[in-house]
Order: sequence, then structure tokens, then C-alpha cells
Amino acid sequence: MILTVTLNPAYDMTYRVEQFERGREHRVLSVEQRIGGKGINVTRVLNQLGKYSRATGFADHVFAAAAELELPVDFVHALPWVRRTVVISESGDGTATALWEPGARVGDPYAVEQLLVRVTGLLPDTGGMVVAGSLPGGVGDSVPARLARTALAVGVPTVCDVDGRALRLASEVPGVVLMPNRDELERLTGVPAGTPDEVVRSVRPLLERGVRAVVATRGPEGIIAVTSAGAWSARLPEPMAGNPTGAGDAATAAVISGLANGAEPDWPALLADTVATSAAAVVIPVAGEIDRALRDRLAPDVVVTELRGTIQETTS
Repeated sequence: MILTVTLNPAYDMTYRVEQFERGREHRVLSVEQRIGGKGINVTRVLNQLGKYSRATGFADHVFAAAAELELPVDFVHALPWVRRTVVISESGDGTATALWEPGARVGDPYAVEQLLVRVTGLLPDTGGMVVAGSLPGGVGDSVPARLARTALAVGVPTVCDVDGRALRLASEVPGVVLMPNRDELERLTGVPAGTPDEVVRSVRPLLERGVRAVVATRGPEGIIAVTSAGAWSARLPEPMAGNPTGAGDAATAAVISGLANGAEPDWPALLADTVATSAAAVVIPVAGEIDRALRDRLAPDVVVTELRGTIQETTS
């Protein structure tokens, strides 16, 4: 089993329009509403990949009941209500505009401890764990790091896909795998991360402090993974057009799927699979879904490059 933790879930609303323009009325072509949140979307993709995954985290009773109809879940009922996220997807060129509500505040002072107990009880049957997404009010930035330490202490590979101070604290956990995008990585390191060379140089201090790997997602430019053993970039020959909202969650699902096998992964192969899985999410108008046939077709075409020169530069 792979466990995902979503601390600030959402009802994902996707409005499809022909073309979105500020200041005018729009006729909506279709509306999709589903339960969501980054960890929940990762669970969806994992289940599509044939990996059994269970979602936990915080929710209210209504959201938890809706989730149970679709996915294996085990939520702590600590939220008074669950937020919404709204994506306006333009069918003309695939542009997506997103609005994220901040969400409700967790008022129960024991909620975090209840979640830690819940996660600890699930870890013996867990091959990998993902902590992903934003934090609701009332939940400290240290919670993702605490969850990661708990899992790694019993040998469960853990990916943290968080931002801000929560990402900074998670980066201090030995053995963790971080999955920031470019902006998140630059906020974490305080230095530019626009080129592959800059990415590798910027994450070297994280690896020296014990981070197992940094997998930097770069949108149309693909992905860069940096570990103590090497660094690689991976991308498609041509970017995939569509809605990128769920691409990062699909990438996280592919990475934890590879890590959950136990042995150190073949990183070039894992990156090829990750890029193909992420691209297979872009063509779907809602997050948490992939086109599996497209994923299989794209994987052999992914261009993976070992960043040998950059590694030598950082260690010289």
C-alpha cells in the first residue's frame, strides 16, 4: 500500500469555457466537481497505475463520506468545512486559470496528534508515503516534517510536496524526497534555479544535509532529479498541450510508485515514467486522472540526459 496525506483537501471545480476574458460573461461548456487535494489526486493516479493507495489527512464528515464512495480513505474529521478550488479551463488552447480558497481552520488542539496516531497505525502495511499540498489554518508548518520523520524512522520512503516554511522544515528530515516546482525550489534555496546547472548547484546543500533526492518539476521543460549518486533531466521532445493542473500530482504518483519498490530506483527509467505519467495528465481536463494509453506511448520518447558536467562542477 502507498499512503497519501492531504491536510487541506478541496472540492475541485473545473469550468470549461471556449475562451476566458476578464470583465465579461462566459457561457460554460461543462462543469466538473469532484473531491480533491494534492494527496487525494496522487491516490487516484496510483490506483490507475495498479498501485493500491489509501488517502488520509483532515476532512469534515460530508467530504469523508463522499471520498469513501470513490477511494480507500481514512480521514481525521477535524475540519468544520472543506474549501473549493476552481479551475477555468479554456478549450481553445488549453489555458487554465486557477483560484485556490485558503480553507477552514482546524480548531481541535488534538487533531494533529490524532493524525500522527492514524498514520503510525497504517505504516506497517505501507510501502511509501506522500505528504502533499497546503496546510489549513491551525496546523503548524512542522507537521509534514513530523509525518515524514515518523515514516522514515520505520523505513517507509517518503515524498514531501509542500511549499514555504513547511518545505524548509521538511528539507531538514534525513532521507526525505522533495518535489518542488521551480518557484518553490527558488524560495527554498534562495538562489536561481532556471537552468539545469543552477538546479543542481542549488540543491547540493540539501543533499549534504541528508535529503535523499530532489525531483524538481519544471512544467513544459520536464523534470530534473538530483541525488547523491547523480543528476538527470528528462523531458518530452515537444511539450504536451492541455490543462497542467494535475500534472504535478501525477508526477508525484509516479515517483512514489518507483520508490515504494524498496531498492534504490533506476532514476533515468523512473524519470522517463514520471514525465510520461505527468504528460498523460495534461490531456485530461480534471486533476487526478491520466490517459494510460498515452502514458505508455510517450514513455519511450522521453529524452533523459545525465548531467555529468554539472555534478562534477558541484563537487570540485
